[in-house]
Amino acid sequence: MTVPAVLVLAAGEGTRMKSSLPKVLHEAAGEPLLEHVFRAAAPLRGPVGVVVGHGAERVRERYAGRCLFFLQKRRLGSGDAVKSAAAWLKRRGGDVVVLCGDAPLIRPGTLKRLTAVHRREKNAVTLLTARVSDPFGYGRIVRDAVGRPRAIVEHRDATPEQRRIDEINSGMYCFRAKDLRAALKRLRPDNEKKEYYLTDAVAFLADRGRPVGALCLDSEEEVLGVNRRSELAAADKILRRRTLEKLMAAGVTVVDPDSTYVDAGVRVGRDTVLYPQTFLKGRTAVGRGGRIGPFSFLQDCRVGDDAELRAVFAYGSVVGPGARVGPFTHLRPGTRIGAGARVGNFVETKNSRVGPKSKVSHLSYVGDAVLGADVNVGAGAITCNYDGFRKHRTHIGSGAFVGSNANLVAPVRVGRGAIVEAGSTIVRDVPADALALERATEIVKKGWARRKRRELARIKAAE
Repeated sequence: MTVPAVLVLAAGEGTRMKSSLPKVLHEAAGEPLLEHVFRAAAPLRGPVGVVVGHGAERVRERYAGRCLFFLQKRRLGSGDAVKSAAAWLKRRGGDVVVLCGDAPLIRPGTLKRLTAVHRREKNAVTLLTARVSDPFGYGRIVRDAVGRPRAIVEHRDATPEQRRIDEINSGMYCFRAKDLRAALKRLRPDNEKKEYYLTDAVAFLADRGRPVGALCLDSEEEVLGVNRRSELAAADKILRRRTLEKLMAAGVTVVDPDSTYVDAGVRVGRDTVLYPQTFLKGRTAVGRGGRIGPFSFLQDCRVGDDAELRAVFAYGSVVGPGARVGPFTHLRPGTRIGAGARVGNFVETKNSRVGPKSKVSHLSYVGDAVLGADVNVGAGAITCNYDGFRKHRTHIGSGAFVGSNANLVAPVRVGRGAIVEAGSTIVRDVPADALALERATEIVKKGWARRKRRELARIKAAE
C-alpha cells in the first residue's frame, strides 16, 4: 500500500500574533508549532512538503533537510497554497494528507484513523471535522439527505441557517491526489475575501459524484488552531498536560501538574518525583528515582538515576547518578557533575567537571576547571579563570582539599591529596600531598580598638 504524502500549509503571516516571527515557528511546549505537526504526521511515513510564504527563509532554515518546500508567492487563500505544490502532487499520485502548520494539537492516532476511513470508503476526499459548542468563525459542514458531506461553507459566507450547524471544518483532509488536482483547476475566488478556498474542492467533487466522507471528532481540542498569543498559551497548556499525563502513566510522580512545565521532547524515568515550579526544557533527560525541584529550571540537561536537584538553574549540563545539587545553584553550559558529588547553595559552575563524590558545598565559583574524585572545595573558594584576555583552566587532583576563600589563579594545578589553606591565593602549581598557603603577616595591636573608641568619643564631645 502506497503511503500518503503529507502537505503542510505554513505560509500564513499570522497578523494577529503581532510578531516578526513566522507563526508556525512560535513555540508551544518548547517546540515550534510546525514541529508538533511533523510529529503527528510521522507515523504516516510519507514524504512531507511544506508550503511557505511569510518568513519563508526562516522556516526553510529551521527545517532544512527534513521536508520539501513550496513557495506561495501571493497568499491568495488555502486553495492557492495547495496549488504551489501541484507539480509535486502530480508526480506523487496516490493520497495526500493536507494539514495546517498552526494546528499543533492534532494527534498521530487521529491522522491514522483519517487515512484508514479514506481508504476503506474509497473516498475522493475525507474531511476531518469536529462538533463544537461555539462554531463562530469556523467553516460549517453541510451534509446531504443521506448524511454525506457535500460542501464546506465559510462562516463569513454562510446563511443564518448554516451558521447554526455545529459541525466545523478543521482545515485538515485526506485527498486522492488526482481528484485534488482536478478540483484545484476549478477553484474560483467567488467569495467575500476574493480568495481561492480549498474548502470549495469538496462541493466540486460532491457535485460530480465523487465520494466525499468525514471523520468527525467528539472534541474540538485537536483541531484548535493558533492565531493569537492567547491561543498559543492555550495550546501550550494542553500539550503540557498531555506530556505530564504520559509521564505519570509511565510511573513519574508529578506533585502539582498545574505548576510543572515539561516540554514535549523531555524524557523522565520511572519513580522520579517532579516538585512544583519545575521546568524541564528542550532535550532534557532525567533518569529513574530522582528528585527535581521545587523551583528548578533545566534546559538541555542530562540527569542520572537517583539524583536530586533543588532550586537549580542548569543549562547544557550533565549531573551524574546519586549527585545532590542545590539549593540555589547555577550550572552553566559544559558542567559535568560526577556520581555522588555534592554541589550546594550559591555555587556557580561553568565548563567544568566535578569528579565523583567531590563536594563544592557553598558560595563558590568553579569555572573552566577539572576536579578529580573526593575533592573538597570550601566556602567562598573560586577558580580565577579569566585574565582579561583569555580563559584558563584549573586542575585539582583527587582527594585534594581547598580551604575557604581560596583563590586558584589559572592556569594552575593542585596535585592529588594536596591541601590549600583557607584565604590563600595560589598562582603556582601545588605538588601532590603538599600544603600550600599564601597569607600576609598578621599584625595584632593590643588595646588599639579601645583607644580608638575613646579618641572618637572625645572628638564627638568637643563638637
